[in-house]
Amino acid sequence: MSIAQSDANTFPLVEVSGSPYERGRQHGAAVPDRIRASVALYKGQLDRRGVTPQRLQQLAQAMEKTIADYDEAYLEELRGIAVGARLSLAEIITVNCRTEMMFGHGALAQAPQEPDDGCTGIIVLPEASANGKLLHAHNWDWRQECVDTGIVLLMRRSDGPDLLTFTEAGALARHGFNSAGVSLSGNFLGSDRDYQQPAEVPLVLVRRKMLESANICAAMKVLWGARRFCSNNLMLAQAEGEAVNLECAPDEIFWLTPVDGILVHANHWLCPAARAKLQDTGLAMTPDSIYRQRRVSAAMHGRSGGIDWDTIKAALADDFAKPDGVLRYPKPSSFDSISATVATTCMEPASGFMHIARMPYAPPRHFAKYQL
Repeated sequence: MSIAQSDANTFPLVEVSGSPYERGRQHGAAVPDRIRASVALYKGQLDRRGVTPQRLQQLAQAMEKTIADYDEAYLEELRGIAVGARLSLAEIITVNCRTEMMFGHGALAQAPQEPDDGCTGIIVLPEASANGKLLHAHNWDWRQECVDTGIVLLMRRSDGPDLLTFTEAGALARHGFNSAGVSLSGNFLGSDRDYQQPAEVPLVLVRRKMLESANICAAMKVLWGARRFCSNNLMLAQAEGEAVNLECAPDEIFWLTPVDGILVHANHWLCPAARAKLQDTGLAMTPDSIYRQRRVSAAMHGRSGGIDWDTIKAALADDFAKPDGVLRYPKPSSFDSISATVATTCMEPASGFMHIARMPYAPPRHFAKYQL
């Protein structure tokens, strides 16, 4: 295990290897303070919804079987994180499964008030990029506190491709890519099918399993094999030059492919079939998604010549209608929270690196480089 020290403007890089339990233990031991901050954030949110510490313990214990049934190795990794950080397994499960635990608590009346994460994503295929390589970028709009809980996790695996992921400390995955060239990012969607039935598996585990896949086909099979608790959008790519946008309702998946080598997605349904079949409940909370989608798409398609990283970074820094732009400046949100763009991530899987800007709304915007 190693941890690269970070300054105040970057996220720490945590490198782990070994068995699932050992990788988790190294993760927990490397950034215990950040993991405690993650736990405090989500325990606090659940507490404001009426989830007592005793009830939280019960809900987390109930999730253990769900996790183990999906992949026992993930439960072992979570146990390792708990031991390394000197926290309880229930606390680590809370960080990874908070939304699904709300279902068990019966707090569904409050769930639709809390978007999972806003976000704007971009994928540019090699034929449309200036350097001839696939470019995958993402703004993560979520709780401002996460600027101090985010980490970059570099995982050396003997049981599959190595991973380079950006995630919350204590969590198994958020977005990133692997050494096979598969990259993934996610963003919020809402529909009238959400919060109706419990999930077969927590979304964070599905994302992690997709990131472990040997190719884009295997990653899609992972997604189609799991019923979800609520809607979510996933942008999936493979470095050699393929990408798909997957608009996921709990019980159905709608897909979009690149136009002129470009995919852009914000937080509303775009697939015509989805718009005909579903009620978009997310736009009431994120109506800015409409112009974020249009403005970023225009910046990509309006570019003469190939698209480079400067073009993508400028599009993700668009502050039209501030604070409600593509780049979200800190503003009050639900349950006494502050919402903001926590990080801008730029991934080039074929080259094995990602650039991440922490608090990109705060000048000077600095992109730190992380290498697989």
